Parts: sequence; structure tokens; C-alpha cells
Amino acid sequence: MTLGSSKELRVVGSGGVSLYVRQWGDTSKPTVLFVHGYPDNSDIWLRTIERLEARFHVVAYDVRGAGRSTDGWMFGGYALERLVADLRAVIQATAPADRKVHLVAHDWGAIQGWEAVLDASVAPRIASFTFFGAPCLDHAAWWLRSRIRADPRTFVDALGQLARSWYVFAFHAPLLAPLAWDHGLARVWPRLLRLDGVTSAPEPSPTQAKDGARGVWLYRSNFLHKLLHPKEGRTELPVQTVVSRRDPFVAPGLYSELAARVPNLWRRDLEAGHWTPLSHPDAIARWVSELVDYVEAGEEGKECPSLRRARTHARSERAPRSRKRFDGRLVVVTGAGSGIGRETAIAFAKLGAKIVAVDLDAASAQRTAELASLIGPTAHAYPVDVSDRAAMEALAKGIARDHGVPHIVVNNAGIGLAGPFLETSIDDWKRVIDVNLWGVIHGSHLFGEQMAKTGSGGHIVNVASLAAYLPSRSLSAYCTSKAAVLMLGECMRADLASSGIAVSTICPGVVNTNITRTTRFVGQSQEGERRQQRKVSALYRLRNFTPRRVAREIVRACAENRPMVPVTGEAKFFAILGRLSPAALRAFARMSPLSQ
Repeated sequence: MTLGSSKELRVVGSGGVSLYVRQWGDTSKPTVLFVHGYPDNSDIWLRTIERLEARFHVVAYDVRGAGRSTDGWMFGGYALERLVADLRAVIQATAPADRKVHLVAHDWGAIQGWEAVLDASVAPRIASFTFFGAPCLDHAAWWLRSRIRADPRTFVDALGQLARSWYVFAFHAPLLAPLAWDHGLARVWPRLLRLDGVTSAPEPSPTQAKDGARGVWLYRSNFLHKLLHPKEGRTELPVQTVVSRRDPFVAPGLYSELAARVPNLWRRDLEAGHWTPLSHPDAIARWVSELVDYVEAGEEGKECPSLRRARTHARSERAPRSRKRFDGRLVVVTGAGSGIGRETAIAFAKLGAKIVAVDLDAASAQRTAELASLIGPTAHAYPVDVSDRAAMEALAKGIARDHGVPHIVVNNAGIGLAGPFLETSIDDWKRVIDVNLWGVIHGSHLFGEQMAKTGSGGHIVNVASLAAYLPSRSLSAYCTSKAAVLMLGECMRADLASSGIAVSTICPGVVNTNITRTTRFVGQSQEGERRQQRKVSALYRLRNFTPRRVAREIVRACAENRPMVPVTGEAKFFAILGRLSPAALRAFARMSPLSQ
């Protein structure tokens, strides 16, 4: 890791302990102070610091007993009041007396950071506090008590968090943790980080085993006392929390009551594991920068859209929780002007989602938005041709700017085309591929990129067809485009899982939608084409499988993270037949059935 040449090393004394402190950047700029957790040292912040040192004065130090700092002594040496004294000493040594610092802390750093924020002698030196990887122990104690005393459902929440905290109890066992670190845990540490989502885990530091063995005294010295004697834990300071949804040690629900004690709160949800400073340094650096810029601007400061949404999210957590499954989620649906798209938008709206309805037909999209607004949060409509890359780029940027990054994107827009292969022109092929495949690629790539960049994760739903795996002599272009969508979804699901993005492919069968009335039939006269459209529409009406039932399956796919969903009975039948007897499927292709 190559950082700026202005790096300064120094040793700061505190209560008989020597703390190893590093500084980067211009000391006249706002100071951002990083505090690491267990079993790490200050190196865990290097990836984030690399992204901040040009704009801020950055400070990071090894807490007592970790890295190059010297050891405290057993019980008293690792008490939280000693750790807070260390933090105070570092602030006094690195930041001018007339200036406050912006505190950023992870894991045990967050625990001692909270202790400092609630300490009357240190809080006046703190301008803002960003924390993740662990809650305030006082807040955790009150949360556990409220869950245990409430009802059986909340009691289960408490038991679930206690199960996640198994290591806390293990660390109280004499010699267990030190022996584990001395006998190989340090060597396999990078492998464990990779399991947590750190794709490029650093090599263990030379002090890794020592840091792990000594650090257990943090737990032994503080946990029991804090859980039995919690403080109120209220602060007026600006506080930003980053909640990792896949943290194996801390349940997201543990932060649900934070806003009641922190009125000046911003909340970011991150689709990540525990070691976010290593797995998501871009997101951490960006969010820290946004809060620092806002606080430093003082009364003139205006929240950027991202920060404003984070405050709104924090306030929504303080309100009574809705029972609606997708409450507050932003859902973008293409081809939302009618049929499956419209019903999908309405289905998500009923479950509390905020809807963005996208369709080539502006009036139809607006009508869908109006219907969704009647039963859910205010919905918005955008007229866009999904095959137009520039238009889709503008759409994605506009939605992110005005509404935030979507949580769910349903790539539903599509067109039909029927006719013999040799009578299907290259222009016909191009139009079908542009809408049915490139439209899905555009939506998946542009919105998926936003999801990955913010670290928020999400879900992408691509609507394919029964025709994706049922060949037909009269649907060569349509079948090909939908087969590509099916394979695209499988590839995306494998590739994007590490970014916390789920992908589902929906394969409807014979569904009564407008596509039958707009499908082009090549090789036919105008009258012959209209006749074929009426014939196929009548067949689909007779089958009468409604778009609403497909929408329910799309919602279910998101709720259950299902990879591929054949919807209708015929879609399920041919999915099975294709596996059992491909020859039977090829024979059926010669019969020229039409499907969507």
C-alpha cells in the first residue's frame, strides 16, 4: 500500500503505555482519527486512508497491546477508561487544542469510541463519530433487556444475538484463545477474512498472534460489567452508523433502537460482512467524507442527497416498524406500462416499496405510477427506451440522484416477434435483441454497478420466458433473445454474489398480456398479421393466466432469493422435460407453439 509522503510516525505515552501513532496529509485540514478493533492493528485502515489522505489530516494508531504499541496489564490495563485515556492522549498529541477530530471506529474501536463520545472530558474534542462492526455496549445491554422482557418473538431475537456472540463467552475461558492464536489461527487468518467477503485479504501482520492473544482481555475486562451496569448512552453529537447486513457477529436489529438515544443520526446499510474496512474501503471513505464535509461546513452546511437519505433511514428505524416486507425499498420496474410490469409495480407497492415505473410509453408509465401511489409510497414514472444505452445511463443517474440507488431492479421490458427464420430480417433480429437482451444488459449493468459501488447490495430480476428453454420453429429470434437472458442471469448470479447482489430469472409461460397484441408476425401480409395477433390473443385469453400471478412469483423470488422461476404449469412441465428428454423438446419445437 503506497500512501503520501507526508506520513509521520510518533510514539504517544498514556498511563505507562507507548502508543504507535501515524499521520498523513495536511495538518491544517480537518482531522479524521481512526481506531481499529480486535484482533487487528491500525494497518486495517490503510485502504481507507489511501482514499482520504489528499483531503484530510488523517491519524491512525495501534491501541494498547496491539501492533507496535506496548501492552497494558491484564484486567485493569484493558478497562474502557484506560482505552478512553489513550484516545484522549492521541487527540491531544495530534490535533490542535482549538480543533475537534472526526472519529471513525470499527469493532472494539467502536466500543471504546462510544465510551469516549459519552465521556464528558473527551466528547468536547469530537466533531463527529462514524462507527461500525460493534454497537455501544450500553445500548446493547438495554437492547437485550428490552428483548428478553417483551414477548417470545423478541426473546428469540435476543437469543439469536447471544448465539452470534459465542466468541465473547469463549474468550472468557482460561488459555483457550491464547492457545488458539499460538497454534495456527494467525496463519489461517487471511482465509477467514476471505470467507467474510474480503477478496484480497492481506497477509497476517508479524504481531497477529500476539494481538489476538492479548486482545481477549478487552472482553474479560469490560463485557460483564457493562451488561450489568449500562449507562443511558445518549449523545447530541453527529453520529453515523454503517450496518453490515451479513455481519456474522452483530445482528442488524441490534441498531434498531439507536435513533432513540442519538437524535443526530445517519444510518447506512451495507451488504457486507464484518471486516468492512478491508472489503469496502471505497464506501467507508465516501461516507466519512460526506459527514465530515457536512459537519465542517457548520450552519451553512447542506446534506448531500446520499447523506440526506441516510438521515431519513435512521429516522425510519426510530418509527414503529411496518409489517410490510419491502417497506422503504426502492424498486425500479422496466416495461411497467402494462401487463407483468404494471402488476409487479403494484405488488411491490402493496408491500411498502417505493416504485419507479419505466416504460417506452410515457402515459402508460405515469398511469402505473398513479396506481402504485394509491396503495403505497409515492411512485414516479420515466419514459425510456431500454435499448438506448445513453437514455438508460441518464435514467440510472437520475434515479440515483433523485431517489437513491435501487434495492430491486426488475428488467421486464420486452417485445415479441414470430415467423420463419429465413423470413426474419437482420433488422428484425436487431430490434428483438436490442430490447429483449440489451435492455436487460443495460438495466443490470447500470443499476448493478451502483449497487456494487455503494456496497448496499440489492436484487436484480430478469424476466425471460418459457421460450428461453423451449425451442420453436416460429420463434427463432424471440427464443434466442430469451435464452440469452436466462444464461445471463445464471452468470450474473455467480459473479455478483460477492457484491451482495442477488439475481433471479423469471420464466413465465402462456400469460395474458399485451405482448400478444403487439407481436410482429414476419412473412405475413398486414391483414394476415392482424389475424395471427387476434388468434394468439384469443388463445392466451382462453388460458387466462394473469400477469398478477406472475408478479406474485417475482415478489416471492426476491423475498426468497430464488435463482430461476418457471411460473406457469407449462413452464414448469417443459423445464422438467428439457432435463429428462431433450429429444422430446426438439420434437415439440417443430410444432410451432407460441409463448411468452
